[in-house]
Amino acid sequence: MVNIVSVSTIGQDSHRFGEPCGETVIRLGGIGIPFDKPIDANSDGDVVLHAITNAVSGFTGVNILGGEADKICLEQGIKDSTVYLKKALEYMKEGRIIHCSVPIECLRPKLMPHIPKMKESVGELLGIPAASVGITATTGEGLTGFGRGEGIQVFCILTFAKEI
Repeated sequence: MVNIVSVSTIGQDSHRFGEPCGETVIRLGGIGIPFDKPIDANSDGDVVLHAITNAVSGFTGVNILGGEADKICLEQGIKDSTVYLKKALEYMKEGRIIHCSVPIECLRPKLMPHIPKMKESVGELLGIPAASVGITATTGEGLTGFGRGEGIQVFCILTFAKEI
C-alpha cells in the first residue's frame, strides 16, 4: 500500500526599487508589468519566481539562488528568473507540486489586473492548473518599506504530494 502525504515549504524574496526612470517593465510571476521604477537586482528581479524557487529549494534541499543562479546570471549573463526556477525543479526527484500560494506586499504597482496572467504563468511553470495557484496583493497598510513603496516582498507556500 502506498501512502501519500502533503508537505509544505515556504520561500521568500524581496527587492528594492531603483530610481524612477519613466515607463519601464518589471517582471513578476514571469510576466511583464508596466511600472515607472526598475527592480534593483542582478537578474530580472522577478521576486515572485525567486520566492517560488526558494520554496522548491526548501523541498529539495538544494539552494539555487545565491549558488547556481549566481553562476547562470553573473557568469553566463542569463537574467531570466524562469531559468532559475526550472533549474530548481530539476532537483525534484520525488513528490510533485499540487498548490502554490503567493502573497505579495507592495504599494505599487497595482497588481490586481495582472493576477490572472501571473497565475497562468506560474501554473504553467510549475505544471499545475492556474486554479491551483493563489496570488494575493496587499499594501500592508504602509507599515513596512514595501507598503510605503520602497520595494516589493513576496512569500510563497508550496504544497507537495509525496509518497511515503
